[in-house]
Amino acid sequence: MTPFTRADTSILGQWWWTVDRWSLFAIAALMAFGALLAAASSPAVAERIGLDALYFIKRHFMLLPVSVVLIVAISALTPVQVRRFAVIAFLGCIVLLVATLLLGTEIKGARRWLSLAGFSLQVTEFVKPTFAVVAAWLFSEAAHDPRFPGRMICTGLFALVLGLVIAQPDLGQAVVISAVWMAQFFLAGLPMWLVAGLVVLGVAGIVGSYFTLSHVASRIDRFLDPDSGDTYQIERSIEAFSSGGLFGRGPGEGTVKTVLPDAHADFVFAVAGEELGLLVTLIIVGLFAFIVLRGLARAMSEHNLFILLAVSGLLVQFGIQALINMGSSLQLIPTKGMTLPFISYGGSSLLGIGIGLGMTLALTRRRLGAEGR
Repeated sequence: MTPFTRADTSILGQWWWTVDRWSLFAIAALMAFGALLAAASSPAVAERIGLDALYFIKRHFMLLPVSVVLIVAISALTPVQVRRFAVIAFLGCIVLLVATLLLGTEIKGARRWLSLAGFSLQVTEFVKPTFAVVAAWLFSEAAHDPRFPGRMICTGLFALVLGLVIAQPDLGQAVVISAVWMAQFFLAGLPMWLVAGLVVLGVAGIVGSYFTLSHVASRIDRFLDPDSGDTYQIERSIEAFSSGGLFGRGPGEGTVKTVLPDAHADFVFAVAGEELGLLVTLIIVGLFAFIVLRGLARAMSEHNLFILLAVSGLLVQFGIQALINMGSSLQLIPTKGMTLPFISYGGSSLLGIGIGLGMTLALTRRRLGAEGR
């Protein structure tokens, strides 16, 4: 049974029969796993730092419905409305990024959080999806009209965003933004010699970060040589996966959350490995892969360059963020504090990912006539 008939001409009825319901179900499944793991992992973390045991659970379940509403509301927009929404939101994010550097809360030498009305906002989580759509629009307009300096404007905006993010500093988010932008530039017809040049610049940037940012050097050194520094968190993470085995110890029965400071956020995948086991963690990985691959498949059938570039950018961002989090937990890459979409605790991430996937669903809906142009 479906909630709407095909004869239903209401806004929700038309939305239901045009949106990609398989992707919608996969997103709902990820949210369900996130709710389960929030309930399992966060009480121990909250009690350890002197907060009420339900502190993180309450905040997660307060923002989860907001994320759902954002996904549904934004996915009902037309491509033109998605573009307008992204442009306005992106301009607002630029203002907030500047405000973060000037007024943001400083934690361990970094200014990444802005306090607004009692909430801590990480603006970069909203910059990523909105900039991906803005970049897609500028690249597509440049392709349609060679006289329009879309590539130049987009490159300037990329440099501005990258500069503001690195100034926080937040190298991980800068890497994600750069990877998304370069992927879109490549799909928009970037010459191969420029592709090679951007790759060289990217490698040079990482090498430069190693020699100029001590925390980056420390993480890379500990990844290459675990004996060179403190590897407590990653060791506990690997032990959690080993303890979980094939079927896990059961929801709430794990112990790694009592010793890992970021068990509810950066290392929530380790909690999943211990309590839910290998089979369920593979299902979670499969859900991420399904959303990315299905969305890309639908985008590739589009004749609209803007839609192709925007969906590709949004899904590359979604996939890279998931890979970074899971790869860090499994010691496949140097550790980097980044949330696992819809699974980790983090209000800004939950809302930012909701906006990004809402725009993805909007752009991959079946469209007829003027709405598809």
